[in-house]
Amino acid sequence: MTDIIGFAGSHSQPSRTRALVAAAVQDAARKTGLGYEVFDLGDLGASLGAAGSLADLDPEARAHVDRLLAARAIVVGSPVYKGSYTGLFKHLFDLIDPEALRGKPVLLTATGGGDRHALVIEHQLRPLFGFFEAASVPTGVYAGSVDIDSDGRLSDPLRARLDTAVAQLTAALTPRKLEAAA
Repeated sequence: MTDIIGFAGSHSQPSRTRALVAAAVQDAARKTGLGYEVFDLGDLGASLGAAGSLADLDPEARAHVDRLLAARAIVVGSPVYKGSYTGLFKHLFDLIDPEALRGKPVLLTATGGGDRHALVIEHQLRPLFGFFEAASVPTGVYAGSVDIDSDGRLSDPLRARLDTAVAQLTAALTPRKLEAAA
């Protein structure tokens, strides 16, 4: 089992979304001593678009999803597309049983071109993970185009927001909670 999984709902390589998700996962893993993995839509391959259920995914894509479902915590992120998360990001979660994420600590992130999309976390991602009864941490992290440079480096204000959110995620992974999950 991978302890912390990051999933970026982007196909782009490199991707600001993946850079943000990876930074959050790596920070959380470093603070907790847990293992981690990060993947994105490209890692799931073409079978995702044609899948009507998890059973329809090819073995590699299914293995990624199984690790996400088994993780102790997840960090998700999506680029903003037409004011919401991407369609394939949502399609993946449409395939997941509504009870599969119940109580799982989740850090929500998103990236977009400017600040006008900053509420995508509160208006789109938080309700989606609320449906699953996941334990989304209070602070979501949105990054505009000025917050992550072309090399994936995070701005100081973004780093400060991310530190707050990661602290909330790691608090959900206290030793007592880790023992109960094991």
